[in-house]
Amino acid sequence: MEGLRTPQKLLAEVIGTAFLVFVGVGSVPATLIVNGDSPFTMADLGVISFAFGTVVIATVYALGHVSGNHINPAITLGLAVTGKFPWSQVPGYIGAQLVGAVIGAVAIIGVLGEQASEVGLGVAAYGADVGAGQAFIAEFVGTFILVFTVFGVIHRAAAPGFAGIAIGLVVFAAIIPVAPATGASINPARTLGPMFVQQLWGGEVEWGQAPVYLAAEICAGIAAALIYVAMTRTRELPEAIAATTPAQPTSTSV
Repeated sequence: MEGLRTPQKLLAEVIGTAFLVFVGVGSVPATLIVNGDSPFTMADLGVISFAFGTVVIATVYALGHVSGNHINPAITLGLAVTGKFPWSQVPGYIGAQLVGAVIGAVAIIGVLGEQASEVGLGVAAYGADVGAGQAFIAEFVGTFILVFTVFGVIHRAAAPGFAGIAIGLVVFAAIIPVAPATGASINPARTLGPMFVQQLWGGEVEWGQAPVYLAAEICAGIAAALIYVAMTRTRELPEAIAATTPAQPTSTSV
């Protein structure tokens, strides 16, 4: 990302998040529209999870070298609290991600029509008989797994070239157990963008659930980042001592 200007990075975040919402979130109303009156099945959930996973893989490789392809405020905040991303850029990145999420949600309606809004636009919401406590835990666990994995694959000792595949696969995997409880948003921008557009199109939105999603996702992003960094940190020897210390096998720590 050396030499790239901030506007270029922000544009990449807008585009990446828009792709994520259009393809991933858009797969939900697309599935419901195609199914018609047929019941929603585990196979449908698998297709939706696959859509999310593949678009994440694509954006990591297409945009990672431009902006880092955060496309998720939980990741941006996790990187910032661990000193891996400047706080001065955090507001711009999160703003770009929210704009991208709105654009992606509008594109869903543009492609699928009013029917997309009628079937819920893929807005994340609690499942049947799921309360705020269970929803918080579900979103926390899903987001934690995602951000923890991101930190693992960007570690300097991680196998090079596989970050996109690993992140895409963990998104695919995390959605499967979390979606029945909350729709598996695991991303504050993905939570708010479709909500805002659905409200704009006159659809019903449970805004009272939004604080639970946001709190769980943000807390999980920060916790995962701090725990991963603490887990991989090693003590650095003073320079004079290190110079006389016998060479050791290559470290896998940050």
